[in-house]
Amino acid sequence: MKKLLSLFFSIGLFFTGIETPFNNTCAMESIVNSNTKVSKPKVVAVVPIKMNNQRCPGKNTKSLSDGTPLIHCILKTLKQVNNIDEIYVYCSNEDIKQYLIPGIKFLKRSEKLDSNTTSINEVLSAFANDIDSDIYVLSHATAPFIRSETIQDSICQVIGGLYDSALAVKKLNEFLWKDGKPLNYDPKNIPRTQDLETIYSETSGLYVFKKDLIKLENRRVGHNPYLKEVGKIEAVDIDDPEDFTIAGAVYDKVFKDMLCHTDHHMLKKNLEF
Repeated sequence: MKKLLSLFFSIGLFFTGIETPFNNTCAMESIVNSNTKVSKPKVVAVVPIKMNNQRCPGKNTKSLSDGTPLIHCILKTLKQVNNIDEIYVYCSNEDIKQYLIPGIKFLKRSEKLDSNTTSINEVLSAFANDIDSDIYVLSHATAPFIRSETIQDSICQVIGGLYDSALAVKKLNEFLWKDGKPLNYDPKNIPRTQDLETIYSETSGLYVFKKDLIKLENRRVGHNPYLKEVGKIEAVDIDDPEDFTIAGAVYDKVFKDMLCHTDHHMLKKNLEF
């Protein structure tokens, strides 16, 4: 309940509209350097799907309260990102095709990649061998609330050349323990949570990386990554049935008939808190 209430509190902060120089569409048609026009890199998004989940069976295609399959949320969000050229669902089971929406491509992967011992980097490496691109975007159906603006910004940062990759992270302002001992504070001198040393946790909802990282180094996070901080709503990640219940509550409270049926700008305009 505490986790759910914390998420609902975050709803009021989710669409504050805080702008950064990269919140708007970056220069997608070309990059101009010394009056020389260079074509933009190819950007391909992939949503890997495994149909035989153990912790929450069928979670990727499970219906929300209005009948919307969970996977539709991330697919519709990806379609709103201007600088993504192609979007693939990468799955070994062709039954996933019935859940795809127009504009989304299906690529069948080997069933060997469905093993519980398979790493995500193995999946990404196999995908990169099949589909060539300059930049890859990894998203998951189980991170349904990540915004198109977040994805757009992350791609732009990598295209700009300052970073070799990008990932969504959330700030941890919490008292952490490890091996029975406090990890980031002194119990004799307890600080305010906002004064704790900044620690970030990967949300697993978004990764953007250049081709050479996965092809040559088997990495989705590079040596100089851009950390895109997101709030608690965007950071929602569904691993088990309890997570799905929480995500369903957030969907009913904020997103039903909006996120998965209109664009984020209309959602931002219509929400009032």
